[in-house]
Amino acid sequence: MTARLSDIATQAGVSEATVSRVVNGKAGVSPSTRQAVVAAMDILGYERPPKLRQRSQGLIGLIIPELTNPIFPVFAQVIERVLTREGFTPVLCTQTPGGSSEDQLTELLVDRGVTGIVFVAGLHADTTADMDRYVKLAGRGVPFVMVNGYTDRVSAPFVSVDHRTAARLAVSHLVELGHERIGLAVGPRRYVPTQRMVEGFLLARPESADLVEHSLFTVEGGQAAGTALLAKDCTAIVCGSDLMAFGAIRAARHRDLRVPRDVSVVGFDDSPLIVFTDPPLTTLRQPVDAMGQAAVHALLEEIGGTPAPHAEFVFQPELVVRGSTGARPR
Repeated sequence: MTARLSDIATQAGVSEATVSRVVNGKAGVSPSTRQAVVAAMDILGYERPPKLRQRSQGLIGLIIPELTNPIFPVFAQVIERVLTREGFTPVLCTQTPGGSSEDQLTELLVDRGVTGIVFVAGLHADTTADMDRYVKLAGRGVPFVMVNGYTDRVSAPFVSVDHRTAARLAVSHLVELGHERIGLAVGPRRYVPTQRMVEGFLLARPESADLVEHSLFTVEGGQAAGTALLAKDCTAIVCGSDLMAFGAIRAARHRDLRVPRDVSVVGFDDSPLIVFTDPPLTTLRQPVDAMGQAAVHALLEEIGGTPAPHAEFVFQPELVVRGSTGARPR
């Protein structure tokens, strides 16, 4: 039990003595601290003692595109933690190639009687997708909230990071370092985050429309886009995801170029993978914790009958400068 107490204490950010008091139902612990300890137990998979068990207020579905991109598990962890703290039971649904589609997962959740659904980077972010699916879902009385990918064709709360500002921050940083040939490697054109990032990039570099390369949000996609941009003599590349940035770095190394001495690379997300990169990746951080909390609170307001504005709540990114960007090579 000592090891378990220490694990829970570390996760909750409290002392083992505090965990012990919560587990044993003793006084002297604030409600917020007690909730943090209970949430930590749930996250770590420990069974709650009988004194701490309560009836769930309902199931909340969380649909994310995949788990291979490390930013999505981070979103899932934050959203699940907040839902658990609020007394709801999260149900994580992940789309995989050849597996269930978003529509199938949504139908499964509705059949199970979920109280609400959170969509992270779902079909709502695809400008070519049919938005009637969400109109019909609202018509069935199921509250939902969307993360990253706004559309005015759906009446719901949206939570997004400001992709336009992200691109401008990256370009400004690279210009200060003396770079002139700055390229942008982003995902497919049909996605709202891609379109907004391109808009921000071209506002900062209106003369650089020919230095935008569309590919997949993967390492391989970043390598393909990076190879094309390096062939156009770019000395710096802004990427639409950290995975794409890893691919751009790989493309540079395949040309015997060094990062950042010969080429500077900026990622997007600040996902957990960046701690393993060489060099450490300069990136644009999504405020995932704040965005996840906002998404849950907006959904709970919908569930509670006092709906949040059916509009977009936009969060500002942060430029995190590390070792993958440097002065323009002479």
